Amino acid sequence: MDLPVMPPVAPMLAKPAAAIPPGMQYEAKWDGFRAIVFRDGAEVEIGSRSGRPLTRYFPELVTAFTARLPARCVLDGEIVIAREGRLDFDALLERIHPAASRVRHLAEVTPAGFVAFDLLALGDAALLETPQRERRTALEEALRDAGDPVFTAPVTYDREVARGWFERFEGAGLDGVVAKPPELPYRPGERVMVKVKHERTADCVVAGLRLHKSGPVVGSLLLGLYDAAGRLQHVGVCGAFPMKRRAELMDELAPLRMPTAEGHPWQDRSDAEDRAASRLPGGPSRWTGKKDLSWLPLRPERVCEVTYDHMQGDRFRHTARFRRWRPDREPGGCTYAQLEEPVRYDLAEVLGG
Repeated sequence: MDLPVMPPVAPMLAKPAAAIPPGMQYEAKWDGFRAIVFRDGAEVEIGSRSGRPLTRYFPELVTAFTARLPARCVLDGEIVIAREGRLDFDALLERIHPAASRVRHLAEVTPAGFVAFDLLALGDAALLETPQRERRTALEEALRDAGDPVFTAPVTYDREVARGWFERFEGAGLDGVVAKPPELPYRPGERVMVKVKHERTADCVVAGLRLHKSGPVVGSLLLGLYDAAGRLQHVGVCGAFPMKRRAELMDELAPLRMPTAEGHPWQDRSDAEDRAASRLPGGPSRWTGKKDLSWLPLRPERVCEVTYDHMQGDRFRHTARFRRWRPDREPGGCTYAQLEEPVRYDLAEVLGG
């Protein structure tokens, strides 16, 4: 492979904002695997945000890129999987599998697509210093005849249109809006774009904690919600506490510490496969590798309010953010019924522009 922009490339990143800023280029925020695609003739490489190669997990995309992309190019975009008219991140996670036979099978039954939103190189020209608006024009021209499963992300320069996207597109599984300065060069690894994501609140049961990597203070709180059958389900974690607060939380929660997990609602299902399927604390994951997932059980008696962006199935898609304790709430009242369900929106309508 001999391209004007060579792998690995760290993708350009976004910093969060509370509102959509004016005077920008606006795109929907896709909920998939960020990927930089390099094609030089018959050679294709797909790099992840962390630099980890994704090529072997998406053979159907390698075939599509060879057939549908310009002969020599570098694209920034998102690998996604759609089911029943909306993005399905769980199906995407399943694609990261060590067995080649499983990868081939999943490529057939849950084929992925690629949504391109930036062009880093074309032919012999590196475009990193080219303004965003011009790169966008070049991207549209380069992928004019690409076709499914390669798509060009819809774009607008109208803030009101972007606000409409922010409200409607969530129903198709999208994650918010990204705003890019029109004259911005491509800056690998830098947070120079702006992302605006949905934020909601939920009252959750605090049923466990993980220790911080630095020592015996709280690293994260394990959150639960009761399902319709009355079982406490693990829905995610909240963290990002200042170090002083981590120590304070350890003291505050000490009276709830259980000597063992015996009798804890998350210890009922000890089978490893069941734990993985239920996303229980300590369940195995191909993503976490050797990361310490051990946890300390707490009696599920305290409730906290957290903010979250959206759900992935029956759990929080990203780490929630602690807002406050809710001593006025009973743990048994913390159910899935309180969560807001976005109005469904067909993904085909989004990709159709």
